[in-house]
Amino acid sequence: MLGATGTIGRATVRALVARGHEVVCLVRPRHDAVKIAGATVRTGDVTDPACLARDGFGGERFDAVVSCMASRTGVPRDAQAIDYQAHVNVLDAARSAGVSHFVLLSAICVQKPLLAFQRAKLAFEAHLMEQGLTYSIVRPTAFFKSLSGQVARVKQGRPYMVFGDGRLTACKPISDGDLGDYLAGCLDDERRWNRVLPIGGPGPAITPIEQGEHLFALLGRKPHFRHVPVALLDVIIGGLDVAKRIVPSLADKAELARIGRYYATESMLVLDPATGRYDADATPSTGSETLFDYYARLIRGEATAERGDHAVF
Repeated sequence: MLGATGTIGRATVRALVARGHEVVCLVRPRHDAVKIAGATVRTGDVTDPACLARDGFGGERFDAVVSCMASRTGVPRDAQAIDYQAHVNVLDAARSAGVSHFVLLSAICVQKPLLAFQRAKLAFEAHLMEQGLTYSIVRPTAFFKSLSGQVARVKQGRPYMVFGDGRLTACKPISDGDLGDYLAGCLDDERRWNRVLPIGGPGPAITPIEQGEHLFALLGRKPHFRHVPVALLDVIIGGLDVAKRIVPSLADKAELARIGRYYATESMLVLDPATGRYDADATPSTGSETLFDYYARLIRGEATAERGDHAVF
């Protein structure tokens, strides 16, 4: 199991353990004190093939690899190192360890690859499918944590921010628990073998404006929105692209701005290649927890949003 210290990774480990699997989690050395209930924890460097084989697989035989590993920022250097090359390293070591099934957590946004991390993910997907192992490539829609950054600000009486009219995009958000259970189920459900699997959470697709309206309703407050023009992001990106010629270190900030613009303007739903449009009806659903259930738990203090490095708000 890779990526076990993230929120989705932890949920996936719980699901694997609950299904009776013996789970070994490989974590980065700085997480060497991490305890994961029901699993064995080993430390190793996935960017070092020798270390991976020695400290991760340890000369033992394994049946499967489940990877929830992803680059932390999505900038080109990190994307190439983790989303592509580290996974290639893991796959090579896994084949030597007798692994016959590789379950990969990818992302639905790779359908329209405009960013470095999307191209890196697609490159590994293609590599994995060529290797002759059984594979399950899972492409989830938006995560709850990615859509929860404004709960605190709205509780403080501040407006809910949306791009454009708040209806530019839609998604079927999926919880960590429901996604973790789906990933674990790929090992046993033959219908998920040798397939690319887009997946969303329960219920209809929702837009950012609908997310805000439900949040205000849960708080018993009148909706108050601030509309941010997408053109503002274009100005920021353009400025950073010019500035990076003078200050190369700004290239990463420009890519992060492009990532922000992508999520502000592209839906996290299945893309119909014939029409170029996103199709909510063609986006499969799974699980039981809705985003608004999660918002309610956040408001009651029963959950904490761990948002990571891709947070926009």
